[in-house]
Amino acid sequence: MADLFDIPLKLNSDRHIIHIDMDAFYAQIEMRDHPEYRDEAIILANDPRLTGGRGVVATANYQARKLGVHSAMSAVEALKLAPHARFVVPNFKLYRKTSQLVHEIFHRYTEKIEPVAFDEAYLDVTNDLSTFDSDLDLAHHLQQTIFDELKLTSSVGVSYNKFMAKLASEHNKPVGFTYIDPSQIREFLNDLKIQEIRGIGKKTIPKMNDLGIYNGYDLYQQSQATLIDHFGRAGFDFYQRIRGVDDREVEWKRERKSIGNERTYGPFLSEEADVFEAFHHLANLLETSVQQEKKHGKTLVLKVRDSEFKTETRRRTNLDFMENKADLFYDLALELWDELGGFQEPIRLLGLTMTNLVPITFTDVPLDLYGV
Repeated sequence: MADLFDIPLKLNSDRHIIHIDMDAFYAQIEMRDHPEYRDEAIILANDPRLTGGRGVVATANYQARKLGVHSAMSAVEALKLAPHARFVVPNFKLYRKTSQLVHEIFHRYTEKIEPVAFDEAYLDVTNDLSTFDSDLDLAHHLQQTIFDELKLTSSVGVSYNKFMAKLASEHNKPVGFTYIDPSQIREFLNDLKIQEIRGIGKKTIPKMNDLGIYNGYDLYQQSQATLIDHFGRAGFDFYQRIRGVDDREVEWKRERKSIGNERTYGPFLSEEADVFEAFHHLANLLETSVQQEKKHGKTLVLKVRDSEFKTETRRRTNLDFMENKADLFYDLALELWDELGGFQEPIRLLGLTMTNLVPITFTDVPLDLYGV
């Protein structure tokens, strides 16, 4: 029974939201283009046996993931877990181009697209069903079109809000297709392990367990007051989500103040060469993101957190807008890294972000008008 002081909830089930997530995107592209890789464990990283032990994993295919390999892991650790895996040097230009092709397909179905990453997006198709029998029909067409044209698989979730659509796409990866109707909320959420509920991270799980919360059913039994008391504002979010409530819009017209990526590394980056390789990866991700958003900026921000949790940032601001080039971002990251003093302690987190953003609606051409 709800407490008299509970904030009332209303379930909005009128929208039709699709969450689409490309399956092991980098690795799948490599397996598509190199059929001989398909039955092997593939790790996207420089082979540490050829680099003196240096390297960071960009991603891995599902065969390697089953062995415990994951992105941001050191290549040495990945080799220990998967000694017979094939190491493939990432081709970020290819992945970036393929991502653009995927997003072009999205735009055939709706303009209401919220990119989450180069391989993941939410689509609001509420007002785009005129030529389809249902949102399920549209989602099937979308998934099939990506495969037919690009020979790449994806996992698709369809539901009435972003939270449920995301859970649906994660439910049966890879090559999954899951629909969650509002009438199935309890059936679907009750059996979820607490760590499978988006927003509940590693630090929150032990606190949940201390309250006797191990799955979705346990969380549903908690009062609003209890969750807010133990988890603050996040507690109210948990209370809403476990009831299937999520009123966030698909932010297809949002004006982003910054675009960037952060990565936490485990084990830590223990050599400067590993840091440089991580910069390459972040710079390529940043190029992809700003190009997809059709924006450019004047300020690049580097964030560094070491093994002692000391966090520092440095930024570089240009008078003119920066070119959206990964090589430029990488070179600036190295300059900012040097300003921080270079490698001193093992690194647990790196981030590269572009701010002072504006849409690319015209080209700024600096001209020396009078030869002065």
